[in-house]
This record gives sequence, structure tokens and C-alpha cells, in this order.
Amino acid sequence: MNFAPQAAQAAQAAQAPQSRETPHASHAATTFPGITTPAGPVPPHSPFWNQQRPSVMPSHRYRDAYSRVEIPLTERSWPSNTLVAAPLWVPVDLRDGNQALAEPMDPARKRRFFELMVAMGYTEIEVGYPSASQTDYDFVRLIADTDIAPEHVTIVVFTPARRDLIERTVESVRGIRNPVVIHMYTATAPTWRDTVLGKDRDVLTELILAGGRDVREFAGDAPNMRFEFSPEVFNLTEPDYALEVCDAMTTLWDATPERPVILNLPATVEIATPNVYADQIEYMHRNLARRDSVILSVHPHNDRGTGIACAELAVLAGAQRVEGCIFGNGERTGNVDIATLALNLHAQGIDPMIDFSDIDEIRRTVEHANRIEIHPRHPYVGDLVHTAFSGTHQDAIKKGFAEHRSRAESTGVSESELEWRVPYLPIDPADIGRSYDAVIRVNSQSGKGGIAYLLETEYGIELPRRFQIEFARRVQTHTDEHGAEVDAAELLAILGREYLDAGVSGADQSSSNPAGGEREGARGDRIALTSHETTSDPSGTCTRVTLSVDGLSSTHELSEGGPVAALAAVLSRRSVGIEVLSLHQTSVGTGADSAALTLLEYRGADGAPQWAAGSSPSVLGASLSAVVRAANRVYGVADRERGESPLQAMSAV
Repeated sequence: MNFAPQAAQAAQAAQAPQSRETPHASHAATTFPGITTPAGPVPPHSPFWNQQRPSVMPSHRYRDAYSRVEIPLTERSWPSNTLVAAPLWVPVDLRDGNQALAEPMDPARKRRFFELMVAMGYTEIEVGYPSASQTDYDFVRLIADTDIAPEHVTIVVFTPARRDLIERTVESVRGIRNPVVIHMYTATAPTWRDTVLGKDRDVLTELILAGGRDVREFAGDAPNMRFEFSPEVFNLTEPDYALEVCDAMTTLWDATPERPVILNLPATVEIATPNVYADQIEYMHRNLARRDSVILSVHPHNDRGTGIACAELAVLAGAQRVEGCIFGNGERTGNVDIATLALNLHAQGIDPMIDFSDIDEIRRTVEHANRIEIHPRHPYVGDLVHTAFSGTHQDAIKKGFAEHRSRAESTGVSESELEWRVPYLPIDPADIGRSYDAVIRVNSQSGKGGIAYLLETEYGIELPRRFQIEFARRVQTHTDEHGAEVDAAELLAILGREYLDAGVSGADQSSSNPAGGEREGARGDRIALTSHETTSDPSGTCTRVTLSVDGLSSTHELSEGGPVAALAAVLSRRSVGIEVLSLHQTSVGTGADSAALTLLEYRGADGAPQWAAGSSPSVLGASLSAVVRAANRVYGVADRERGESPLQAMSAV
């Protein structure tokens, strides 16, 4: 669809290079022999920036919706309406969804699914097609003979407009104390009338009315029974005929506000953009007789992938009830996904009236019943829908969580009740029983924010921003080399390998000497912190350290400028020049077993800022270890530039 005025498009086309008329050069014939790359001239009115060419797809075989059925409205009100409340949700998984399964549900799977729906809060459930299947008939009788359906839950059963099948359907619900809906359907669209049923409009109307009379005859006296009619393929049925048949049924069944009739208008096969379906629903909403005695229902499918939009726009247009399947199972591309519809309302601040607070249990039950796995990118329920791999997304989410926590603390409102506005997460995963563990995951596309988030949430390690940038490069190298996702444990191992030359954990990374200090060198370092101890007297605090350089020990008192700066000065005077730029102290883990972790930014002999780390049970030990780790990194620079090693310099003291 071109949005620019035609004159502007023509001007752009005139300015386009002449090569537009040259067919694409393509390797498709050799690389993908089944694909024919679109070729030939670019359409003359395409703007210069659109170089698409005609494909070999036989699109001319199909007619658009406007040439297949009259679209009834030219003035509509639904675009200015807003969603303010949930419609009545009616899951049809046990009937419509079940008939779409390669292996229909056995009684045990069907019962578990039904009990899940009841637990979630659905109050009207289509349970089967009892005239078409003994399994379905037996399941309806199970409801009659047990208490698995609470008294407030309405049971819906499905039947075509055929006398013997209607009679068997009504028999199946005898004895059920719950409210019951007998749902009768007949296809009404021209292609179905002509090709499938072989009946014109008048004859088909009489067939439908005969079915309606049979429903009334067999079930009309039961006070707990109401009726539903679906003109199947409503969206391809002439609007005047759909209205005529629906009005005939509400008259036949004597619809009243006290005993309303459900008129269900299916988009049995999607054929148009969702606004067309909304127009069709609004036309019926405006023109139905006995409107106050009708529950207007919709039943979208998903052939064009727009079932969600069709349902939402239909509710704006006057629909009060939505039939669909939890997570959208159904024939072809499925029925409309009523879980997504409900959680879309939740994300807009509207109570969905259904409980999704343990969505993973719901998913497990649906997968067990259908024996179909749910896609990891399925809205709300998929394993990856709350996960960010992109670095920019991760950074925004990390900052959003921090802002959320800070706002909760400052306002005194709990995090679970506070207004949600974390970037890239339309709802709080905790609302549907998800933890934050999988919100950020790291692969080759990830950035510093995600890495920092994982280490902080899993181990409590807080990384300074400049170190995040530095560390992200190391992680990127690792993920590019291995091509796989890394978790928090592997990130911790990379941090240890790159900056400690050892793994980081809650345990001390060095060996304690009898004096209670730490001894470096277990990693094969040439410079090692053998021990350290701090003493205090009225004159001040002094830290004494013992260093070993290539096996030669020396003891130093660090009393000026703080132990870190003093140790760096000692090393610098002995040809291991380290300029400490910044020091960041954090911890690994929580509680008594946590270890201190110091991240040290320093400048070595080459003048470039670098990072080292130290880990120890004490903050001082971790900081001194980080200085020694940096010293080991620059050891060789002194050899090359001064012609002597630190060993020679220190042995001269």
C-alpha cells in the first residue's frame, strides 16, 4: 500500500535510475532451486526506494473481501470506542479445539482440561459435540453424573441443524442441574450453500428454522436451558441474509431479556482485515431485532493471523461474548487465543475476570491435553516472551527494574502493587507466576546491561559501568567463539578467568597462613601476596604485607594514603608501575559464606586503563589481591622497558 500522493510517486519514479528496468541478478536457481526470485521491471508507479518486482505467485486467482461479500457500513462508531471491561469468555477447547487434534483427547485429558478451566474462573464452557462422538457424549454424561461442574458454570453443547442429532444432543444433557446452552449451527455463506449444501437462501432458511423448532421441541420446556445459533461462515454471508436468519431464530425461540438467545457470528475462515469484521459486527449490533434479548457473540479464527485483532475490534463494535481456545488451538491456524485476549486487557489495566497467575501450570495442562507444545514466542506464555537477548533491551530493562524498586521504596507501595512501567516488558512477569530469572539471558547479541543484571540477580555482584563495558567485550569474544547462550554461572567463570585467573565463588580464592592473612601464588603468579595483617594503636592504623616475587619475600608497612595506594606505591618503586584509577567493592553471594570481590581499574606501563580483580573473605584482602593481580599483569612490561625485573629491583633493597 502506497501512502504518498500519486503525483509525488510519479515524480520519484521519474527520478529513479534506469536500472530499475533490469531484472534482478540472482543465485536462487542454484542455491534454492524451488524459489524463483521476483524479476522483470519495477512497477511504474513505485517510489524510487521500493525496488520490489512482480513474483510468480498466482495472486490473480483470488478475490478480495469487498468483491466477495457486501461490507455493510460506510459510517461506523467502533473506531471511537474503547475497551472498558472483559466480555464473557467461552473456551471451546473441548469441542472446536478437540476436533482439530490429530489425536482427540481421551476422557482423562478432557476432564483435567475442564477442571483447569473451572479453576481459572471460566463460567461458560463448550464441552463437546455429543452427537458426533461417543467420547464427547460420555463426557457430557460425566458432568451430569458427578459434581465436577460447579452450579454457576454454564455447559454448552454443539449440534448441527438435524433432527436426530439435535435429539441425541439434548439427551446427553438430561439431568444436568447447571445452566445449559444448546448451540445449533448451519453454514450460510453462498459458497457453502451452493457447493456443500446445494440449497438456495429460502430452502436453507427453512432448514435452519426446522432445526430451531426441533431444539425447542426437545429442550424448550427445561428451565435451565437456553439456545445459541451460529450462521457459520457469517463473515462471507450477505449482511441482509445473516440478519434475516438471526432475527428469524430469535423470534422462533422467543428471545427475552430473562431468557436471551446467543447469536454467535463466526469468522469461520478469515478473509479480510479486522476492520471489515468489525463493520459486519456493528451492522448486526445496530440492526438486530430484540437486541436487548440477544447476547451478541463472536468466534474468530486465525487464518490471516489477525484473530486477536478481529476479536478486539468486534468487542468495540458491540460483541458481548467471545468464543475461542486457550492459547489458540483449532483447525488450520487455530481459533482466536482467548488467553492472549484476556491478558491484553490486563496489560491495559482491565481485569480479565480469569486467573492467569500461574500461567506455567496452565500451559503444562493445555500441552498435556492437546499434546502440542506451545511456541517459545507465544504471547505471554512462551518460554522466551519475557526474555531479552539484545544488549540495548537488557540495559533498559535493568534500569527499569532499578527504578521500579527505588520508586517502591520511596512511595511505600509494594513492588507487586506499584504501577508497572519497566521498558520492553508489557506486564510484570510476576503477575502470571513467572520469576525474573529468565528475563535477561546472554548470547552473542547481548550487552553490558544484561550481563550486569544476571550477575547481580544471581550472585549479588554489582558491576561499575566502566567495568561492564570492558567485561562485555570479553563475554562477546566468548559467545562469538562458542556460539551458545551463557548463563550466570558461566559469566562468573569468565569473570574469574579473565580478571582473577581463577574462578570466583563464595569461598576464599587464596590460602590462609597461620597469621590469618592470605597467600597469593596458588595460580602460579610471580608476584604473590603472602600475608597481610592490620594493627591499630593511638598513632593510627598500619597494614603490614609480605610479598613474594619469584620466591623472594619482603615485608612492607602500608601506613600512608590507605593500604591500596600504599601497596601500589611499593610496587611502583620496585619497577612494577601501577596507577590505581578506581576501586569498586562488591560481594559474591549473601550471608556468612559470601566473599568480597574488588574490581580495580588501573593504568599500567602502556598507559591504557585496564581491570583486575581480587577475591577474599575480607574486603581488605580482596583489594590487596586485586592490586597484586594487576601487578602480575604488568610484570613483563618492566622487564622489557627497564631492562631489569622486579626481582632484581627488590633484591637491591
